[in-house]
Amino acid sequence: MNCYTVFLWTLNNQFFVPINFFILIGTAFADTLFIKQHFTGYFMDIFLKRTLLSLVIVATNSAFASDYNKTIEDALKIGSDGGIKADINYRFENVDQNAGVISPTNPANPKTANANTIRTRMGILSPSFHGVQGFAEYEGTHAMQSDYNDSRGHNTGFSTISDPAYNELNQLWLSYSGLPDTVIKGGRQRIKFDDDRFIGNVGWRQMETTFDSALITNKSLPNTTINAGYIGNVQTFTSTTENINAPILNVNYKLGDYGNLIGYGYWLDYTEKENYVKSNQTFGLHLNGATPKIYTNYNLLYTAEWSIQQDYGHQVNTYEVNRYNVMGGFNAYFMTFQGAAEQLNGNGTNAFITPLGTNHAFQGWADLFAGTTPKNGIRDVFGTVSAKVWDDSLTIAGVYHDYTDDTGNIAYGKEWDFQATKKFGKHYSVMAKYANYEADNTATTNTQKIWIQGNINF
Repeated sequence: MNCYTVFLWTLNNQFFVPINFFILIGTAFADTLFIKQHFTGYFMDIFLKRTLLSLVIVATNSAFASDYNKTIEDALKIGSDGGIKADINYRFENVDQNAGVISPTNPANPKTANANTIRTRMGILSPSFHGVQGFAEYEGTHAMQSDYNDSRGHNTGFSTISDPAYNELNQLWLSYSGLPDTVIKGGRQRIKFDDDRFIGNVGWRQMETTFDSALITNKSLPNTTINAGYIGNVQTFTSTTENINAPILNVNYKLGDYGNLIGYGYWLDYTEKENYVKSNQTFGLHLNGATPKIYTNYNLLYTAEWSIQQDYGHQVNTYEVNRYNVMGGFNAYFMTFQGAAEQLNGNGTNAFITPLGTNHAFQGWADLFAGTTPKNGIRDVFGTVSAKVWDDSLTIAGVYHDYTDDTGNIAYGKEWDFQATKKFGKHYSVMAKYANYEADNTATTNTQKIWIQGNINF
């Protein structure tokens, strides 16, 4: 393992179990920051892989894990509501793309990409003092295998996996909760509104998107949460920065047991020339919810949403386009069935875009349309079947997508997605995930993606 880890020999299981998880987390953090400056390549990879393996052993040893996890939780606490936060995420990702017949208008296929990466987050949350609380968090990704285009200009001959090996300040904020029903937060922070379609942290990628911003959250009106703020800079999930002037408003009204009605307005003015094309203003209404249980084991699900987007700020084109999002479904025992359609309109020059959203969660996990809506728009008609078993610790899901332009006349492609996630208590999980996109024309590329992931979070 490594010289910082102490082991306990367990006769019944015949393997070593680390008894100082806190030291392991600190070691992994120190490794990402310092050790890799001196020891690289083979020894570095062995260190990280074996450290992760030892944590998986702890997670799967249920007889030992409960007391052990409580000891870790207590050790990480600072006061009544502060503490040390740690998140370690290992992922293998494979991307295989085939553009079809090679021609002058259809360039050579990229090389198959393989990424073995491990992301470390370490943060410290201060205890509240007269309503004031602060948080600071480091984030860094180490690539143990880097045969991929990382979106930052490295290995451009490979398919893209947007997990560059960088270190950064992920969050640094202060909050004040001394006013009734109000929290004021300023600094670099994570912001997630609703389903993350318009403003989210892109939490799927190893590094996340955070915002240099001020945000006021108020709950003084009955059943209502108002979020009003301003974003001045975007720290993206590829560890780049984008300057922006963006007032944001999101009002969420709870409709009793039937869901939520949400109104929103986002005014995004990108101030750097290369990003002018992303400037827009968006307004919308979103109804999302479920009926109360019917005969204990059944209930209905529904979503209806409309948005309108126009040019704003430094946008170079004048345009106006709409977005529609509808879903109907039902829960039956441990199964969920959903049918849905999302349409982002385009006018041939501009299309409806969501540059601050968690786009991986929409229009398929193969990410053929993530952040790049076709100029003729896109209509995504899809169905989802999911199940929770094993005391809800194992979730299995399958999704089928059919993509066309916003009129339904131009076929883009079809996609199958599958995912299985297993949780081991509160702090450990493993996941396997698969996406297969089949193009119907040369505008998009046949794409297959495979992921295997393990996570430890305290």
